[in-house]
Amino acid sequence: MRILSGVQPTGKLHIGNYFGAIRQFVRLQDEPGNECFYFIADLHAMTTIREGGELRDNALSVATDFLALGLDPRRSVLYRQSDVPEVTELAWMLSTVTPMGLLQRCHSYKDKTARGITPNHGLFAYPVLMAADILIVRADKVPVGKDQKQHLEVTRDIAGAFNLAYGKELLQVPEELILPEVAVVPGTDGQKMSKSYGNTLDIFAPENELKKKVMGIVTDSTPVADPKPTRGNALYSLLKLFTPPGEWPETKKLFTVGGTGYGELKKRLLGLILETFSAARARREELLRDPGHVQAVLRDGRERAMVVISGVMADCRRASGVGWV
Repeated sequence: MRILSGVQPTGKLHIGNYFGAIRQFVRLQDEPGNECFYFIADLHAMTTIREGGELRDNALSVATDFLALGLDPRRSVLYRQSDVPEVTELAWMLSTVTPMGLLQRCHSYKDKTARGITPNHGLFAYPVLMAADILIVRADKVPVGKDQKQHLEVTRDIAGAFNLAYGKELLQVPEELILPEVAVVPGTDGQKMSKSYGNTLDIFAPENELKKKVMGIVTDSTPVADPKPTRGNALYSLLKLFTPPGEWPETKKLFTVGGTGYGELKKRLLGLILETFSAARARREELLRDPGHVQAVLRDGRERAMVVISGVMADCRRASGVGWV
């Protein structure tokens, strides 16, 4: 089974990225029979980052983080999206069969413009480029966050339209792979954790910076002695994510019985975060001292990805009449 997913290098990786995606990436590469392709989606990030040096640095940083968190380049193909120009070629081919109405119904575009982001073609056509990312490696399964599920449905529709136009089995129609229990990770303000909202807990932030953010998690004014609400409580949800299953009943009691203040609960969360990522943080420090290694991993990943991509594009060009056979 071929797996494909990616992360935008629009900032530092946060725990929402880890629980919603990267933890799955590592688990999937270890399962027998899986062929995993993971990429740094720097072309997508161009809709929000306008400084070339920043985007380039972010891409290398995210690749470094991937490796630190357990992605093994011997078992997974890790590459940078912009190193594969065939992706944009396929995106154009797909756009010629994509109905405007399909894109106009996408929640992500409507949400971003509603938040005041200036609408542009990149934001509007984002799902087509995402479809090209997936279809160009003939992915069977795509691990995505719950908020990306609609875009994957759009990918399936686009693949179907292209196959109808040019060949029934030309493109593989993918399926989503979502872990429902961590589909949405709350941020420090209770909304979905997102760089766009500025409410993230960054995995590799310096300890004092991480502590400041954890202690700033929004809570209510329930007195220390009283039971704390659990529904819609970001601190409760985050502690549940990090607490080992065997220890969760006792931690849950700290909310339901009362007698423990939010400050103490936040300190407990900070300790769990640091413990969970201690090995990854150490590994990242090693990788930062050898950036050439990370760049070599990306170059090798690009070459390995092209073994598949070249075949897909040859089929698409032949069927559509683009280029010489």
